[in-house]
Amino acid sequence: MMKYLDHLEEWIITFLIGAATLVIFVAVVHRYASGLPFRALQDWLLTINMSWAQELCIYMFVWMAKFGAAYGVRTGIHVGVDVLINRLPAAWRKTSVLLGLSSGALFTGIIATLGARFVWENGMHYAVYNRFGIALGDLFEGPITPDLEWPTWVIYLAIPLGSSLMCFRFMQVAWNFAHTGELPHHDHSHVDGLDDEPVNATEALEEYEEHKFDDTARQGGVK
Repeated sequence: MMKYLDHLEEWIITFLIGAATLVIFVAVVHRYASGLPFRALQDWLLTINMSWAQELCIYMFVWMAKFGAAYGVRTGIHVGVDVLINRLPAAWRKTSVLLGLSSGALFTGIIATLGARFVWENGMHYAVYNRFGIALGDLFEGPITPDLEWPTWVIYLAIPLGSSLMCFRFMQVAWNFAHTGELPHHDHSHVDGLDDEPVNATEALEEYEEHKFDDTARQGGVK
């Protein structure tokens, strides 16, 4: 179960990036093709409403940001200043790191709770009550988005869901650090596809000079 959960952010972000790219591409092609001097093509394309594309992409990027924040906690991408903490004694350092991670979990947990309450009162309660046939009373349906005409509470779900996952990642990192003393670390200078082993400049220069000398000697022998 955990091996799937550990890749949840990647799957969500990959899907959203791919979907947003596809939507933007279709919208651009539609706008460009609508201006071509072909009457039949123009009439057909103008019947297709693509005004919702920009709004949908904005919402997808918002969701990407929320789940990307959780991914950053799990992989250690978030930038942090730890010069002072690294100079502390081992016991104090461990306590400080755990305190920071616990604070992050508490903060994101509060945001998730408040976000869930906001979403519930913004129209989700109406949708749930209506779905299960519960008396609605004076509940209101809630606002909708301008172009897509979706319930806004569906869009705002990114807040409680993303913050809940981020809170879980903080607790996961804190648990692993408490038991192993290791934190996730991301090397910002690393580029996938390049060799991980560092190259010794002196050895590389000596090897180059050696090959150059051998080539010169070989050419002299040929002459």
